[in-house]
Amino acid sequence: MENPATIHDFFGFPQELFEVQYPAPGSPTLATGIKLLIKSTEVSLDYTWGLDHGAWSVIKHLYPDADIPIVEMSLDVNKTPQQHYELAQELIPLREKSVLIIGSGNIVHNLRKVDWRKLNEEFAYDWAMEANEKIKKLILDDNHQALIDFETQGAAFQLAIPSVEHYLPLLYILGLKEKNESISFFNDKPIAGALSMTSLKIE
Repeated sequence: MENPATIHDFFGFPQELFEVQYPAPGSPTLATGIKLLIKSTEVSLDYTWGLDHGAWSVIKHLYPDADIPIVEMSLDVNKTPQQHYELAQELIPLREKSVLIIGSGNIVHNLRKVDWRKLNEEFAYDWAMEANEKIKKLILDDNHQALIDFETQGAAFQLAIPSVEHYLPLLYILGLKEKNESISFFNDKPIAGALSMTSLKIE
């Protein structure tokens, strides 16, 4: 859509978050191009949803003037992690056209285990640190298959990834990586015991 709305699809957070508006333009042309690019599955265009917090809460810090067009892509939770990884590889031509692709989520995201009294404190439970460090090592080792098969990686992973919506974006970024490219980490700071904001970029 031309002018996607800012969607506040969460609850229980400070009122200031509900007042945030991010009036970035959309790009129907790019959205249509993505639909035509993907061959392995049917892609539908949505003209009503707008930008939810998974998009604007990240992008507003990168482009605070809301002056770049944005196309948000949803995740089909009925697909397997392997299918998500392979779908990402169909998007590689977008990188060749200088389209920035952002995978928005958390490597460790277990809200049931968060210590809400320490939401602004940098610390992690043992299992959260174990999962975060192991995931980073697998990323640096280019061991994508182990990350695709995350459900077989033990108890720490099960606690770190109780549901897949925050983890799957990582598989898209890894699926977009070319063999001659490296990955670097930033914002590698766990908070509130059970959240990891660890971020990475392809270089």
